[in-house]
Amino acid sequence: MNKWIIGARPRTLAAAVAPVLVATAYAGSNWEPIRALSALLVSLSLQIGVNYANDYSDGIRGTDDSRIGPVRLTASGLASPKSVRTAALISFLFAAFIGLTLAAATSWWVILVGALAINAAWGYTGGKKPYGYLGFGEFSVFIFFGLVATIGSYYVQTQQINWQIVLLSIPIGSLSCAILVINNLRDRPLDEIAGKRTLAVKLGDQKTRFFYAFLLLITQLSLLLAIGINRQIAVVMICLPLAYKVLMQVLRGAKEEELISVLGKTARVQLITAVLISLALVI
Repeated sequence: MNKWIIGARPRTLAAAVAPVLVATAYAGSNWEPIRALSALLVSLSLQIGVNYANDYSDGIRGTDDSRIGPVRLTASGLASPKSVRTAALISFLFAAFIGLTLAAATSWWVILVGALAINAAWGYTGGKKPYGYLGFGEFSVFIFFGLVATIGSYYVQTQQINWQIVLLSIPIGSLSCAILVINNLRDRPLDEIAGKRTLAVKLGDQKTRFFYAFLLLITQLSLLLAIGINRQIAVVMICLPLAYKVLMQVLRGAKEEELISVLGKTARVQLITAVLISLALVI
């Protein structure tokens, strides 16, 4: 497989698709195909950009030298740090360009939100004081890959924001956050040695597992409330067995290679949840 495809981490891209899918489905007859596609391109570009930026920043700091999981371009020597940084910047610039076209068609404040999103994507592991090294990565993911991505995708198509789309953004954000929690739980021992103070390092092993359980609980509670928007959203409950199975793996102490599998399953739960919500809203 091409090294740049590997570096983009295709398995993480479901987290970029899910919020746009739900937002577009909720837009219903007001959906705008070109704007929906543009929102998807922005979301995918930001996700790919943050993956390259994370690869670059962790690589030059040496925190990826003994990492478990997907191949890192910088740490493995497959690509130079400069080329990986350039790939990240190109991704962010593309997202900015598409975002500007959306702002021109809707509202100027879309530019402000987009700028904050790009800054958050780079600042996760980049810059002098990356907030991902301080334990705030999960909060940022919930905000930008949950609330902002879902509400923003809905707004650029309808020019509206309401409590329903805010509610629908919560399970998407919680599951995006859960994906990062598992990623950081897997990396916790090495991150602690490297001085990378992620939330998993701060909480410790057991409390991080409980936090993952809490996020799945928030997901289910918000979905129950969302049934009030459309009763057919209840179909999402067919995901419960898979979510429960993954949760039990985490609470029973899954480690290292097992957590790679759990991460993939959590991403699958998010994508299936988004697809089922969307189907419920459009059928």
